[in-house]
Amino acid sequence: MTFLRKNIFYMIALAFVAVLYLFPSVKLKIKDLFFPVAAIENAVTLQDEDYDVQLKGLNVPSTNLKNLKGDKLVFLNFWGTWCPPCREEWPTIEKLYQSRKGEVDFVLIAMQDKEEDVLNFMKDKGYTAPVYIAQSPVSKNILPKAFPTTFLLDKNGRILLKEDASKDWNSKSVHEFIDSFTK
Repeated sequence: MTFLRKNIFYMIALAFVAVLYLFPSVKLKIKDLFFPVAAIENAVTLQDEDYDVQLKGLNVPSTNLKNLKGDKLVFLNFWGTWCPPCREEWPTIEKLYQSRKGEVDFVLIAMQDKEEDVLNFMKDKGYTAPVYIAQSPVSKNILPKAFPTTFLLDKNGRILLKEDASKDWNSKSVHEFIDSFTK
């Protein structure tokens, strides 16, 4: 009995860590609760040359990223089928895409991936968000150092949000953040 009283805190902490490890979706919910949306990166605005990336569309027409500047917010995500956190956040990206595709341009760039692997992944999961493969070098200002990396860019190229980890992109806080720039 004294063993339990002395170690109850450690047992609860161990159980909490086990739940986070065994259920990644719980980790995402907790992260979103305590760290809702990253702060706006006021000092960083992408230049025209940063937008000059030729994109081969896999489920949409090919384009250049610079064609999307100036019209709507841009949800720019770098991911790979080989990346477990990238695959983990995909269902929430797809839900966000379905609810916001009229207000936000979605650009999901598969990196270090084979085209056939990406197409199979999309088909197997039934995802429809626009996926591209970069056909020209990506600027060092947006080139990811970790995967997934996601940017939310305003119409002028200002980075409103940068996330270097998996996130629940369909959360209330993300929708409110987008609303604050689209209304």
